[in-house]
Amino acid sequence: MVSTNYAPEHAGIGPYSAQIAEHLAALGADTHVLAGMPHYPAWRVHEEYRGRWRVREVREGVTVHRRRHTVPRRQTALRRGLFEASVLAHGIAAPPRVRPDVVLSQMPSLAGGVLGARIARRAGAPHAVVVQDLMGAAAGQSGMSGGGRVASFAGGVEGRVLRSAALVGVVHESFADRVAAMGVPRERVRVVPNWTHVRAPGGDRARTRARLGWPEDATVVLHSGNMGLKQGLEVLVETARLAGRDGGPGSGSGSGGTVRVVLMGEGHRRGHLREMARGVESLDFLPPADAEEFPEILAAADVLAVTQRASVLDMSLPSKLTSYFTAGRPVVASVAAGSGTAREVERSGAGVVVPPEDPEALLGAVRRLAGDPGRCAELGARGREYVERRLSRRAGLERITALLREASAAG
Repeated sequence: MVSTNYAPEHAGIGPYSAQIAEHLAALGADTHVLAGMPHYPAWRVHEEYRGRWRVREVREGVTVHRRRHTVPRRQTALRRGLFEASVLAHGIAAPPRVRPDVVLSQMPSLAGGVLGARIARRAGAPHAVVVQDLMGAAAGQSGMSGGGRVASFAGGVEGRVLRSAALVGVVHESFADRVAAMGVPRERVRVVPNWTHVRAPGGDRARTRARLGWPEDATVVLHSGNMGLKQGLEVLVETARLAGRDGGPGSGSGSGGTVRVVLMGEGHRRGHLREMARGVESLDFLPPADAEEFPEILAAADVLAVTQRASVLDMSLPSKLTSYFTAGRPVVASVAAGSGTAREVERSGAGVVVPPEDPEALLGAVRRLAGDPGRCAELGARGREYVERRLSRRAGLERITALLREASAAG
């Protein structure tokens, strides 16, 4: 497997890559991973890996080969290009000394896709790709400085990697049209949804709220995950600002009382958001939670928020949704109508979709949910049912295993 992100990263693609590799190793496969140094979502290399050039380690039966690369603290097209170039250069200079029977690449990393294709070609092995995000589309849709200039280049590289693959898996059907538009025959595209990689909460909700300082009579809106450009988290800062004003939108009797917004996680936009939130008393920041307390914190919130910039349409599906559904709390999605994220929330029946970058709409939806506990319970239950029906870990790993077996047979 080639995946720039891997355990011990606890957010984004890393947990999925680790669970896939560990599952294959448990089945008896000699499993190797070419990965970067752990750095996500803080975009800062984990302390125990700092200053190390190459690392070979065994984690849960998987041999992990790590290669040093740049880690940009601020995201621009140039900095992201340097990041990808350093991953590619070190991967080419020092590939793992193994001869695989099949190669699996996790994208959006362009470098990872190119390295996977190169390793497979040299070994005469089939190459399967799982598209988690589309970097070419991301460059054009995320609002990254200079992104428009590199969108066509990134998309071109993605297209070459995907067209050469034996099979292409996409985590949501909304990606399929764009992948097909790159010249990948439809008969080589498979939908392989991500699964929930966290346990269901089982602790004392009131105790967790008390520990976090969340009053029982407050409606807590929680966003968990990366604080980057495409998330457009400014809308939540403005939502908190509105919530703190007497007579703000959606206020009034039966509207749920006090609303507090909590942003939990890391990311290169965290500092910007903290500066923007100065004087906003209805907003709190939390560091990322560890694996044990993470599901309990999600369940302790009243509403779970997913936000994206209005320009984000079909290049990304937030991995946080699987954890949100597992938590059994209602979801409010401030995203573009018709986007993959909107479609997933609507299909699950676990939440409501409001226009992106519209704090008044977001706050209004939160207050309506706060005033209707029965509706909240219904949406939360639907999320858990959706996980059991479609997003179980067993089902997800079986889909990936089937993808690799089919790629091996085709290759």
